[in-house]
Amino acid sequence: MSPSSRTVLVVSSGDEVYRRYCLEQVAAAYRIVLVSGTPPTWQNELVADWEIADMSDPDAVITAGSTLAARHDVAGVLTWDEYQLVPAAHLARLLGLPGSDPESVRACRDKGRTRALLREHGVGSAASVRAGSMMEALLAADSIGYPVVLKPASNAGSLGVMRVDNSGDLPDAYAFAFAGTQGIGSESDEVLVEEFLDGPEVSVECVTHRGITAAVAVTRKTVDFDPYFEEIAHSVDARDPLLAEVASVATAAVRALGISTGIQHVELRLTDRGPRIIEVNGRIGGDLIGRLVLLATGLDLPRIAADLACGTAPDLTPTRSLAAAIRLLYPDAAGTIVRRSIDASFAQTTEWVEEVRWLRDAGDRAVLPPIGDVDTARIGHILITAPTASTAQQRLALALDHVTIEVDTHTEPERPTNPAR
Repeated sequence: MSPSSRTVLVVSSGDEVYRRYCLEQVAAAYRIVLVSGTPPTWQNELVADWEIADMSDPDAVITAGSTLAARHDVAGVLTWDEYQLVPAAHLARLLGLPGSDPESVRACRDKGRTRALLREHGVGSAASVRAGSMMEALLAADSIGYPVVLKPASNAGSLGVMRVDNSGDLPDAYAFAFAGTQGIGSESDEVLVEEFLDGPEVSVECVTHRGITAAVAVTRKTVDFDPYFEEIAHSVDARDPLLAEVASVATAAVRALGISTGIQHVELRLTDRGPRIIEVNGRIGGDLIGRLVLLATGLDLPRIAADLACGTAPDLTPTRSLAAAIRLLYPDAAGTIVRRSIDASFAQTTEWVEEVRWLRDAGDRAVLPPIGDVDTARIGHILITAPTASTAQQRLALALDHVTIEVDTHTEPERPTNPAR
């Protein structure tokens, strides 16, 4: 249990694979009470109390949080769950605790509203039009000019996002994006038609306290499965010179949305016209990006997020100057997994291999985009550290040489249920 007597109310711990480290790092400094959709299992050793709520019902989440606050002296409200950002903001306001205005948080969730605010404040972004029908999408794409990107107005994890190169492909893309609006946690059934931003994709990890935002790290990304936008690798270098180039755009975007408190994961494309915002996420990035930041810089984003939630100014002094990277493992084709492994002697004796984690076993189905998504396609991941960014990439390549993934493509894949996220 945490050595601190201060209590933080966490709304949704997330899944064990990708968010356990967040709960652990907060628990090392604070006492935690949890609002969860199911009774705690792996979370038990990290939380002091909990309430169950229907996590798809914001009112139920707020009620559960209020019940916990009646039993405990809660100092702050915190979530790293994309779909709980707005309820958590309302809960913080209800309890009179630090936090961003719920409407500012909602503006992050609503990508159309994000675009409007960025345009209003002169922050580089993409042309964007809301489409309530396929005909409106066709007209919007014609006005913007191909290629365009279709996406749900409110979702996460690249769900329903697709590049379209011509009008002939737009009907299928609209159906794909609209299906993405129907997922759990989506707050809108609108589709956005947007200008395609060409160039490398990065994210800027930001910390905001009392309306002042600092960009603390930049994450370089690898995106695959064209014309979809599946992220398959991330890397953070504490000395990355790119941070100085993109920091001002990222912090301006946070300011434009009116965010006053918390961690932001700001995604950009490095275009030939300069950095352009893809979206602003009001939370710690997924795919263990917070762990990469910790390993590379020493900055503990979950702990910082808890400090911010309690109104405490965080210490943003880096204590490390390294690089860290993660490769998310996918099969080359859809089908039934026959074998997935990494050479045991290599993984166990190589000190720079921080973690190897398998999410699927032999006999499981792997379903790739567009039928599947990150939850159905990903097999596992490898996380490594290195003294420099170039060495990190060399080490990832070496680690991949020791990985074997075999898939039987003769089986017809179905969409399986996978809790790893």
